[in-house]
Parts: sequence; structure tokens; C-alpha cells
Amino acid sequence: VVCLVAYHIFFMLFVWSYWKTIFTLPMNPSKEFHLSYSDKESLEREPRGESQQEVLRRAAKDLPIYTRTMSGAIRYCDRCQLVKPDRCHHCSVCDKCILKMDHHCPWVNNCVGFSNYKFFLLFLAYSLLYCIFIAATDLQYFIKFWTNGLPDTQAKFHIMFLFFAAAMFSVSLSSLFGYHCWLVSKNKSTLEVFRAPIFRHRTDKNGFSLGFSKNLRQVFGDEKKYWLLPVFSSLGDGCSFPTCLVNQDPEQASTPGGLNSTSKSENHLFPAKPLRDSQSHLLTDPQSWSDISAKAEKGKVGMSNPALTMENET
Repeated sequence: VVCLVAYHIFFMLFVWSYWKTIFTLPMNPSKEFHLSYSDKESLEREPRGESQQEVLRRAAKDLPIYTRTMSGAIRYCDRCQLVKPDRCHHCSVCDKCILKMDHHCPWVNNCVGFSNYKFFLLFLAYSLLYCIFIAATDLQYFIKFWTNGLPDTQAKFHIMFLFFAAAMFSVSLSSLFGYHCWLVSKNKSTLEVFRAPIFRHRTDKNGFSLGFSKNLRQVFGDEKKYWLLPVFSSLGDGCSFPTCLVNQDPEQASTPGGLNSTSKSENHLFPAKPLRDSQSHLLTDPQSWSDISAKAEKGKVGMSNPALTMENET
């Protein structure tokens, strides 16, 4: 009875998380990041790159964007005709920009990103537990198979196949789940491991890491009762993320504590207020930007770097 109850609990959680991973639509950038009709016309009308730069700078000046392309340009998607939010990438399979895109998973036929990354992690966790449970409960009969302790029927070959399948999936799933646990602890995506995010001051592979606790809460939320359930509880809006800038960008506004922009502080610095109200306590932390600093920063984003050039990036 205990084995049957445990089996069905693991099975239901596995199916539930798998279903949510497949059928949760990836979130796309909000309308604030899309170019207006006049900006689209200006961008198409301007023949030279320098003129196009000015259009993009004007469109991005009020957006909380901190990452750039390798050449220092504003990240722009010419297919979706929008300014890319931080950690957003264009999926060639879905043919649209995905917020905090991790990868496109053929196993779920869906993009794994901000809207379903928690579901994907739970899917890996529960599928791993499911396979381990099957292998563990089948182990004693697998041993009897090799010691001729089972009746001589065709069912004993099913037992052998079941054990091997569960054991092999357990090994592969454990490595994949362990890798994504490491990504969560470092607040990275799979794409950011291969290409570190480029901020205006320099490339910083740990630019979004806020420490293990905050990194974990950014994916699973503040309510611990929802951590193990495939219910969306991630913090933030997917368009803007807290950053940890060790060497501050001289273009950044001064910190609330009175530190000037050239000081090298180890404290967490957060970007401007997100475009829409968020339940994220990370974005409203006492160490976050004050409203005055946020407004000052909005007037500076995308205007101070004369080297910006228009560049397409996936």
C-alpha cells in the first residue's frame, strides 16, 4: 500500500509538471519594447547605420536595459522589430523573442524560459524521483532474475527491461537536473553559460547572480509552500532583472548610500523600476535603487554611449 501511494504521488507530480512545461506559452516582451509605427518607418527609411543608431537610442532611452551586444550596440531583433529586454533571445524554432530564454527543448516541444523554467526544473526532479523509485522497487526482482528465483515466464523479461530503462533514465536525468540546479544557484541560463551577458561597462558572467538564496527565490518565489508544486511563483516580470555590478558603470546613477558612480562597491545594485508592478521582493529590496535614482537612470539609458551600433543578435 505504501509503495502504491508513493508511486502515484510521484507519477501525478511528474505528469502535472510535464504538462505545465509543454503547454505553458513562453512569455514575449511587452509592448513597451516594441518599436512604434513612426520608429519603424524611421528605421526603414534611414540608409546609414549612424542614423539607425539614433532611432534605437531614442526608442530605448526609457527602457530598463543594461545588456548590450558584443560591439556595444543595443540588442535589437529585426524579425520581431523590438528592443530586446535583458536575458531575452530570439528562438529560431518558435520564430519569436522569449523572455529569459534558456533553450528550446525538443523533449517538450517548447521553449524553456521565464514562464515555464520552474515547471521544467520540477519536471526533471519528479521524473528523476519516478525513475529512481521504479528502479529501487524493481531491484529485488531483478536480482531474483539472475539467481533463477523467478518463475520461468515471459514476465521476467519485462522486469529486466523495466529495471534497465529506469536505471538508464535515472543516470541521464541526474546529470541534467544537477546541471540546471547549478544554473539556478548561479542565476544563469544555458545560453548565458555559452555567451556571458555583456553590460555597458564590461562582460560579466555573474552579473545577475545575487547569492544562492536570492537566486533560488527568483525562480521558485518567496512562498515555500509553492516550491514543490507546478504553480507559477517566480519573481519579477521577465523584462527586467536585478543585477550585481561589482565594477560599477560610470553611467549608472549614484547609490542610495551616497557612493559616487566611480566607487567599486560589492553591494548589490538593482536596475530601474520594472515597467509594470511586480511582486518581486528582489526588485523592492531595501538595497534597491531609490525612486529618484531610478528616474535619473532612465534619462541616461542608451544615450551616453556614442559607440552604439545596430546589430542583430539571436
